[in-house]
Amino acid sequence: MQKTPLIVQSEAYLEGAKRGVRYLEQLSDRQVQPELSRLQQLDRSLPEAGLPLPNILDTMAGIGGEGTVASAAGRYFGYVIGGALPAASAARSLLSAWDQIADSLTGPSVVQMEKTAISWIVELMGLPKGTNGAFTSGATMANMALIVTARDVLLARLGHQRGAGLIGAPRLRIVAGREIHATVLKSLRMAGLGTQDIEWVDVDDQGRMKLEEVPELDERTLVLAQAGNVCTGAFDPFEGLAEKCRAANAWLHVDGAFGLWAKLSEEVGFKPKGLDGADSWVVDSHKTLNTPYDSGLALCRHPEEMQASMAIGASYLPAADPNPADRAPEFSRSARGAETWAALLSLGRAGVVEMVDRFHGHAKRIAADVSALGFTVPHDVHFNQVFVTLPENEDACAQITEHVQNSGEAWFGPATWQGKTGFRISVSNWATNDEDIDRLIAAIAKAKAEIVG
Repeated sequence: MQKTPLIVQSEAYLEGAKRGVRYLEQLSDRQVQPELSRLQQLDRSLPEAGLPLPNILDTMAGIGGEGTVASAAGRYFGYVIGGALPAASAARSLLSAWDQIADSLTGPSVVQMEKTAISWIVELMGLPKGTNGAFTSGATMANMALIVTARDVLLARLGHQRGAGLIGAPRLRIVAGREIHATVLKSLRMAGLGTQDIEWVDVDDQGRMKLEEVPELDERTLVLAQAGNVCTGAFDPFEGLAEKCRAANAWLHVDGAFGLWAKLSEEVGFKPKGLDGADSWVVDSHKTLNTPYDSGLALCRHPEEMQASMAIGASYLPAADPNPADRAPEFSRSARGAETWAALLSLGRAGVVEMVDRFHGHAKRIAADVSALGFTVPHDVHFNQVFVTLPENEDACAQITEHVQNSGEAWFGPATWQGKTGFRISVSNWATNDEDIDRLIAAIAKAKAEIVG
């Protein structure tokens, strides 16, 4: 009896899942650094006839698997890349079988999961009632969606109609801290707003905007702040910024891709205030919450304005209330918010707080341990970021970083911050445990001993 197409598809799905399971089972024991020697075998001529599925999957799992960075393992500390919680990974597997588009007509159940996940995050973060938004492919697109919204609102206040374009539009002012993340600047450019005329605000020795140096604001001003400096994890002074913006009718936007989650921690040494006074916020679930890529989230206290800027209409599209595409740049996309729904449901409020606190605890321990090895951490540990340098021999930091990477024991990347050269360690993986930290510190100690003595 001939197999139906869906039976063939289900068997193929199972074959892929089996190889994924084998990959995860050996991940803790393999080196973090990828093996690149066989990658050239993936670059081949397209065959005239298609290959059998087992051959394709074996090549992917064998050669391709070797060429992955073990970022899902607990010893990866590069950038701010979390792992994937079990519930979120399982949800992705189920969702790939469903193959749903995040649309109320073609994927009503996943849209409901996304809406619920957004409401949970708004509640967890203590954001203003009525705040809403949409999932995007990442923090960059979330920033872009909200900056476009802010741009349109500010221009409308100046009498420039939404949709009229930027040619001949009134000039807007952009105020930002000197250490705002590069993706925010990219989002500005994509929104048609130049970065050359930004009114830069100097930062303090933690990377926070100096409130006293913020220029006088007005109703044509967009203020770009951040919750989570990429090197130190520090928060800008939101309470004062919110007061200034409210008084001037300026728009306050917060890039909190990984750092906004620190608001939930009961262990961090500060209690961020004033975040609820902003107009828009960016969160990234794949970072601190540990959902799979891609899970950016754009949140706005004025969702009707966001919808006015992002909504799409066509004769074949019936009215919906509203569709995810009406609040995000992408029209069709996967139901990535359902993975966030699953992750939050698996953790509960207490589990989210515990995980955030654990990241912070690991970061504090790393800072203390590298300091004991003779390194310097020139900032307070605000959340999960640790910038490390060696004042008497900064040039050795790059060699130490490369040594640890090549050892396969752990992975972190080089960084520069406020004129200092060093490396940055980011703790954002649910799988990281005390043994992983032990191996990280031992690898750093060994590298320092061999390179510096």
